[in-house]
Amino acid sequence: MSERNVVVTGLGATSPLGGNVADTWSAALAGTSGIATIEREWMEQHELPVRFAGELAVEPAETLSVPETRKMDRSAQVAMVAAREAWAHAGEPEVDGLRLGVVIGTGLGGLWTLMNGWDTLKEKGARRVHPLTVPMLMPNSAAAYVSIALGAKAGAHATVSACASGAEAIAYAAQMIRDGRADVVVAGGTEACIHPLPIAAFARMQALSTRNDSPATASRPYDATRDGFVLGEGAGIVVLESEEYARARGATIYGRIAGAGISSDAGDIAAPDPDGQSRAMRTALEAAGLTGADIVHANAHATSTPAGDIGEAQAIANVMGEVIVSGTKSMTGHLLGGAGALETVFTVLAVHDHIAPPTINLETPDAGLPAEIQVSTTATQLPDGELAALNNSFGFGGHNVSLIVTSA
Repeated sequence: MSERNVVVTGLGATSPLGGNVADTWSAALAGTSGIATIEREWMEQHELPVRFAGELAVEPAETLSVPETRKMDRSAQVAMVAAREAWAHAGEPEVDGLRLGVVIGTGLGGLWTLMNGWDTLKEKGARRVHPLTVPMLMPNSAAAYVSIALGAKAGAHATVSACASGAEAIAYAAQMIRDGRADVVVAGGTEACIHPLPIAAFARMQALSTRNDSPATASRPYDATRDGFVLGEGAGIVVLESEEYARARGATIYGRIAGAGISSDAGDIAAPDPDGQSRAMRTALEAAGLTGADIVHANAHATSTPAGDIGEAQAIANVMGEVIVSGTKSMTGHLLGGAGALETVFTVLAVHDHIAPPTINLETPDAGLPAEIQVSTTATQLPDGELAALNNSFGFGGHNVSLIVTSA
């Protein structure tokens, strides 16, 4: 069977910037920060060195039923919110369940369920542990619940590749369609781990910004004074279809997943490797049948860490040449397993609306930023006509995923 074109027909998101795609995108174009001080009782209890994050703008419980919130971990709840929006946005395709798939990635999965369950066991005994603890904490929980909700029987998969999980899910979903395993796949990433343990652990790695007095300016990709990433939570979900199937049913097409590249560094567990990143980008370009000169916009991984940003920027410059770059984690924080999916939503909208979102808090560009990289510090108009854009996502463990999105 020949490979089929993969198009995007539905978008969903819930993030620190908004409870849906429209609010999230509008806030992103306006350069709004979703980062704020965490007002939780456990902050003082644990004397955490970092006291801010990108918490959800809208609680999942506002749109889910009470039974749903009781049986799902927060990470699955946010995935369900975004999946329902994406499905509705796609016009709720009437597809045979045997031809409908789900792929939702996550980095840590049901962390809150795991930690709460352990606390309950220690403090109250085994009889008080929630009977659905295991189904709630397992990393495939979000994919399973979404597949159940939609009746998807072509496969429900969960990619777990740290901060590349969401983008890898979309790459996997696109391949399911290209291979003829499904006509429609709901795909994306989710994370909800603003919990004392990850904050303490990331802080011990010196990976987090410590700008406690100025949370809104803490995530500052490419700035010479950046001091680490900001933890965020949320989900991004897309509905992918074969172009043939989407056109036959008259669906609105927002863009194409034209190519995907996946590589691994086989090096350090935490340090990024620009060579591995470059290989992912080149593979994605080759799969899309494009060259670096065709790419006009890149939504970079750009976490705001001293080590990561410039290495990626140099890799982008080497592979793509001159390009407009957005570092949207400056506004959302780092959604870990949800990041690559939310940023794919941003990339699709950038190509569809011909506008690149800004990178906020860039006041003093790092001297190592390549001349080919034009960082958009305000919403930047992209050229008219057909466009191609890049979305990069990289994760601990040496996982690299690049996606190429083109106009419909």
